[in-house]
Amino acid sequence: MLRLNVFPRVVGTALAAAGLVWFAAQPPAAHAWGNEGHRLINRLAASTLPVSVPAFLRSEAAVNEIEYLGPEPDRWRSPAEAELAAAQAPEHFIDLEPADALGLLPRRRLDFEARVFAAGERPEKIGLQPWETTEVWERLKAALREYRSLAAAGKDTRGVEAAALFYAGWLGHYVGDGSQPLHTTIQYNGWVGANPNGYTTGRQIHWQFEGPFVAANEHEPEVRAKMTEAKAIEGDIFDAYVAYLRHTKTYVERVYQLEKAGGFEGAGTAESREFTAERLAAGASMLRDMIYTAWLESAKPAPDPYAGK
Repeated sequence: MLRLNVFPRVVGTALAAAGLVWFAAQPPAAHAWGNEGHRLINRLAASTLPVSVPAFLRSEAAVNEIEYLGPEPDRWRSPAEAELAAAQAPEHFIDLEPADALGLLPRRRLDFEARVFAAGERPEKIGLQPWETTEVWERLKAALREYRSLAAAGKDTRGVEAAALFYAGWLGHYVGDGSQPLHTTIQYNGWVGANPNGYTTGRQIHWQFEGPFVAANEHEPEVRAKMTEAKAIEGDIFDAYVAYLRHTKTYVERVYQLEKAGGFEGAGTAESREFTAERLAAGASMLRDMIYTAWLESAKPAPDPYAGK
């Protein structure tokens, strides 16, 4: 997904002092990984969950529902719902260069927003991707904890199953966005600043890469073959997700190199098709592992908020 407005600007005093000059030009909206890419990521994640995950998350109906929900947040971008479109747009990306210039990323969204405002900047220009993703993951974990509780009591779990499926599908959109290198950088749609390698400065690379090229050239068998083995995520989920985003960012220049070689035109090249399949597989693998980890973590009792008071 691209950003909405069309006003280039230079960062404020705090970021300029850090030696960073960047632009947040905002082109017309487009859909990250496109409908096809997001559906593929979600389908592969859901269909490769470990068998220890409840069957209601792994059934054919569940896989179809989670797949359908892959592009769901992009369906919230219509000007008919202007407040929703504006509020959720920055949740699809984070420009790590200006974010890092403000210091270590805090775990809480509001702490980051306060830091950005204190620097004279706007959070929607830098992005809120890791916080939205973590918050949706926590919704999924809470729903799965409720499922465990109801199931243990022999009660009807159909309502919470529906909620958990929605959260899993919703989560998949942001995790998928996080595997797209151009969602992690100021170089998100045309190179800005010093450009010794002559990369494109046009406003087409983002959608050309993630939209038409994916739809025409990337298919389930090739992407599935590049997925990692399922595993539980160890340690803090926010830290793990930020590390995932930072790894994605290491491929930014590779996207521009492939574009310069004509890699996203028509059928592209063997290198561009393999690279894109690897990125889609990274998103599917991370989503599967986050859902699996939410299930495991949901077995832990929630802390008593009144303990010690």
